[in-house]
Amino acid sequence: MTEIPKFALVTGAGSGIGRAAALGLIEAGYHVALVGRRLEPLQQTAAAASAPERAFAWDADVTQPEAVTALFERVRSEFGRLDLLFNNAGIGAPAVPIAELTFEQWRAVMAVNLDASFLCAQAAFKLMQSQSPRGGRIINNGSISAHAPRPNSAPYTASKHAITGLTKALALDGRAHDIACGQLDIGNALTDMAMPMTVGVAQADGRVAAEATMDVAHAASALLYMAGLPLSANVQFMTVMATKMPFVGRG
Repeated sequence: MTEIPKFALVTGAGSGIGRAAALGLIEAGYHVALVGRRLEPLQQTAAAASAPERAFAWDADVTQPEAVTALFERVRSEFGRLDLLFNNAGIGAPAVPIAELTFEQWRAVMAVNLDASFLCAQAAFKLMQSQSPRGGRIINNGSISAHAPRPNSAPYTASKHAITGLTKALALDGRAHDIACGQLDIGNALTDMAMPMTVGVAQADGRVAAEATMDVAHAASALLYMAGLPLSANVQFMTVMATKMPFVGRG
């Protein structure tokens, strides 16, 4: 029996968790739109795929409504449908006291972490509710910071708490359209962004200490489990983290 093709879109697919997730999805048989602001890292992800012919490097600034509209029109045109959206793109602000944080730094984090997730989810809803067979799945990258802050992390932490609210609202609103929405909260996956954890980062009690990390492949495996469920089942929230990182009992 011929396998029915599956189509996914991953934002922030040029590095880190996004790259690992995209490569895992391609390995699992998905056709994947690799999306990010810069084309070269996306092309590098595509070249590393087990089936490069199922990897599509599409550069787009997903903080901009017009760019997201054009991106999802491309999905409709070239894929014909979308089965999975992984809202992964994210950035942080400098770890400075809130009194020193600029509004521009705050807004930059909110634009990438929250605005882009909303815009892509909205566009995915429009496509998923109209395609045949209808429905699909949205997974938001939440982070451990959706539960507890690190010192001097107000923009990132606030954005990830907002993602939790967005996830719940999308899960509720998606019921009528067979659209499932869940959130993957990842802690200390060893990406370039997390490398400082291995040297030493600020703790809630004022110390600076190294923290345990885990292979980013475990985050990708968690995503694949969530993505592999039928639409009649949903992981609303999953946390995958380095076992010994300071989360339970943090602060």
